[in-house]
Amino acid sequence: MTGTVIPRRRLMAQGVGLAVGTALAGSTAATLLAPPARATAAVPKSTGPQPDAAMRSLHARRRRVLTGRPSANGWEMHKAIDTGMSLATCPVPGTGLYVAVRTGAPEAVLVHVIRRFHYDIDALGRPGEPDPVRGWTSPSDVRDSRLPESNQASGTAVAIRPGSYPPSVREGFTPGQLLIIRDILADTEGIVRWGGDDRRPYEALFYLHVRPGDPRLMRVAEKIRAWNETPGVGAGVLADMSQTARRRAARYRWLHAAG
Repeated sequence: MTGTVIPRRRLMAQGVGLAVGTALAGSTAATLLAPPARATAAVPKSTGPQPDAAMRSLHARRRRVLTGRPSANGWEMHKAIDTGMSLATCPVPGTGLYVAVRTGAPEAVLVHVIRRFHYDIDALGRPGEPDPVRGWTSPSDVRDSRLPESNQASGTAVAIRPGSYPPSVREGFTPGQLLIIRDILADTEGIVRWGGDDRRPYEALFYLHVRPGDPRLMRVAEKIRAWNETPGVGAGVLADMSQTARRRAARYRWLHAAG
């Protein structure tokens, strides 16, 4: 019998192909039977300050700015302004002036007082006028925290022309100007006191006469803000100070302050 002779090279090639095929088949089967790999999400790195670091920074800033001591009206005195906390340099619309006061409701009320003085008593910030209005002063300049001018160190008082109306001096205003001052105080419903009514007068000074948290402050501030957005009312509008209702309100506030 004559057999078919397969060349040796063909046998070797077939053997190699069979081995490779077997290996590939095994690899494919292993891949199909292996559990799927879990996707690992990349964890973003935090670029901002960590909570503990942020709190430490805040506490450090508070130590640099706050004194822990109240002014005469109970508001805390600050060692600096424009630090991102409660006291800041604020514009006085319509005057071209700026004043450093406590922001929020105190700002709304005290800026209203300055604006009405500017419009109704005498224009502030004339050329060459050195110190038309002064708000915040450093606690280091406060010689007695029981005096009303200490309220400037807490950002809750302003001194209008302090060089023209120095402490302990009376009668710096005319009767007509005094009538307007009473009308301005009536606008604030008694939450602002005039230094001219104090036992030791300081006629340049106007300060909050309420403690922190008094609801009257927010109410008056909201009223003044509404005036500022309503044509024909608020600071800058010529008011008839002879009106019976206005005079009655101003006199009531004067009697209340004197009492």
